[in-house]
This record gives sequence, structure tokens and C-alpha cells, in this order.
Amino acid sequence: MRFLKLPRSIGQLSSYVLAIAVGVLLTVSTLQVLPSQAEPAPIVIAKDTSQVNAQSQSPATAAIGSTSFVTAAVNRVGSAVVRIDTERTITRRVDPFMEDPFFRRFFGDGFSQQMPSSEQLRGLGSGFIIDKSGLVMTNAHVVDKADKVTVRLKDGRTFEGKVKGIDEVTDLAVVKINAGNDLPVAPLGSSTNVQVGDWAIAVGNPLGFDNTVTLGIVSTLKRSSAQVGISDKRLDFIQTDAAINPGNSGGPLLNGQGEVIGINTAIRPDAMGIGFAIPIDKAKAIAAQLQRDGKVAHPYLGVQMLTLTPDLAKQNNTDPNSPIQIPEINGVFVMRVVPNSPAASAGIRRGDVILQVDGKAITSAEQLQNFVEDSRLGQVLQVKVQRGNQTQQLSIRTAELQNAS
Repeated sequence: MRFLKLPRSIGQLSSYVLAIAVGVLLTVSTLQVLPSQAEPAPIVIAKDTSQVNAQSQSPATAAIGSTSFVTAAVNRVGSAVVRIDTERTITRRVDPFMEDPFFRRFFGDGFSQQMPSSEQLRGLGSGFIIDKSGLVMTNAHVVDKADKVTVRLKDGRTFEGKVKGIDEVTDLAVVKINAGNDLPVAPLGSSTNVQVGDWAIAVGNPLGFDNTVTLGIVSTLKRSSAQVGISDKRLDFIQTDAAINPGNSGGPLLNGQGEVIGINTAIRPDAMGIGFAIPIDKAKAIAAQLQRDGKVAHPYLGVQMLTLTPDLAKQNNTDPNSPIQIPEINGVFVMRVVPNSPAASAGIRRGDVILQVDGKAITSAEQLQNFVEDSRLGQVLQVKVQRGNQTQQLSIRTAELQNAS
């Protein structure tokens, strides 16, 4: 019986061995195939995952996720932003009645002595260092007529500032401090490539709160000073909705890379979220002249003007109380001629409509202003005007504008 069972046991063992051998072969063949099938899998999964993430990321999530660029931008320029404190003493004229013996007897001799004859005014603004030698750029209205200028750095150091030059027409000034040659310098960008919708970061000391940063976007470009309501300036502003308040004046407006693209200079008191900055390209050109000459010469004609359109002229002409009839054309209407000005000497009259300058059509007051600003002092401009039903050609030699008013 045992002998007969042996072959059966051997047969079962043979079956087991055969099964194991087949299993090994299948396992080896599977291991050889799997790598070739699995290699593309990680690439496909990674590609699909990035696409899904990109598609599922909303604009709001993208903006929130990239806010760290503000920190990087401020860190790049922050140490070069300064606070500017000014002091100015104004003297009041003593009322002559107080010097009259009758009033002195009535009020007493000590009354006039109690009335202050002078007062000290303090101002606050911002600025930024543009050169390691200690040149600081700011607004003219920050340091104009100041008796003392103090510049305070972010690290706490304070220096007395000397005003190197002021240009009221562009509201720019350059101040010099003596602090060695190890000063931080703000990187100056270009305002030429700025576009509406770009990030705008305002840095300064609004309302006395030092080292304040606000974020917004560029709302529009080339907003003329006349449109802003500053008729005595010659500027095309960068408009932004970054919060700008008193004390921000003279501080930098940055782009997303931390480069200065403008100088914060004006706000509209009747509006919220609207601020204006001087383009840095304009500021760099003016600063170079202020550093060299202490002033900037601006050519002028001497006319107060208004952009004229056919619709505007028609409204005037249909008004029975209008003192003058205006040609219903496009041009620049002369509202007033400054006495003893180049325009007055050339024969420009109130009511004239300027049509061309040096053969170029003029359709707006801003265009004429920019044309004159870009001309040379003493340059003769050929101006075509319409006076009533006739046109005349006049030659006007530009002269230097003496003050902003």
C-alpha cells in the first residue's frame, strides 16, 4: 500500500512544482511588462493635475496668492523713503490801531505786546533718496518757503536738508542731505511702459503715520492738471486708486517690481479713491535740471484758454445773453490775454480761436500747452488763428514763465 501511494505523492508533488514554475514565469513576464506601461503614468497624472489646478484657480485666488509681491516691492525701496518735516515762520503786520495812543490807553500798553507778531508753521511730507550722495526728491509744495527742512530716514537717523532747487510749475523739488555715501537708493523705473490696470503701491507718511503702504491699481494715464483742477501746473498725471492722504506728498508710487513709476502729489478732496502722481520720467528730467541750475525755465505764451468744440460754440451762440459769437469749429478759444506777454505783443486778442501752431492742427488746450512746453525759450511759433470770419497768421516768440501763477 505504501508503495502504491508513492507514485501518487510524486504526481501531486510534480503538479505543485509545475504550478510554482508557471507562477514564477508569469511573475517575471509581468515585471518585465509593467515598467513600460507605468512610465507615462506619472507624466500624464502630473500634466492633468496642473491643468485641473490652473482651471479651478479663480482670479481672486490668484490675486490673494500673489500678494507677497507687495512685501518684496516695499522691502526693495522702503529704506530709501524718507519723512520730511518743515518749519516756516510767518510774520504778521501789527495792526496800526494798536499803535495809536488812544487805543493803547484804552486797552493798556500790554495788550499789543500780547498779540503775536509771528507764527511758526510746521509741515509734513514724504520723499525718497535718488542718489547715494544724499539727493532726495519730493514735491515743491512740501518744502517751498520753508525756513528749516529736516529729513528723517526709516532707520531713525535725521539730517538737516538743504533745498537745491524748486520748480513750482511741475511741483517738484530736490533736497540734499549730508550723510556719507552709504545711503539706500530707490530704484527708478520708467513711466513710459505703465498701463492702466497695473499695480500701484503708494509709500509715505500720510497724516503723520510713518512708513505706511497702500495698494491699488493705475486707474488712468495722462490726466492733465487742468482736468484735475490745478490750472497753474503743467503736468499729465498718473491716476491711481491707491489711498493717498496729506503727508503722502512727495512719496514714491511703485510698480509690482518695486520700481518708482511716479511721485504722489495730489488728491481730490471731493472724491474717494482718486489720487494723482507725477510720472517718474518727467520727474527725472526736472530733477537733473534742478540739481544743475536750481530752477527750470518754462516757455509760455500768456493766454488763458479753453478747448473749443462746435457743440460748445453752438451753446454759446444760441444764448441770447452771450456777449460774443464764437466760430463753431474745433480749436482753442482765447479767454484772456496776459498783459505784456508774448501773446499780447504778437497781437493775440480775447475771442481768437487758435487753429494751428507751426502747421500742426491744435484741437485742445492741453495739446497747445504741451506744444509750448516742448518748445525752446525764444523760439518763434507760427500761430494760425480765426478772428470772426477771417483767419490770420501771427508770429509769437516764447518767453520764460516767471512764476506758476
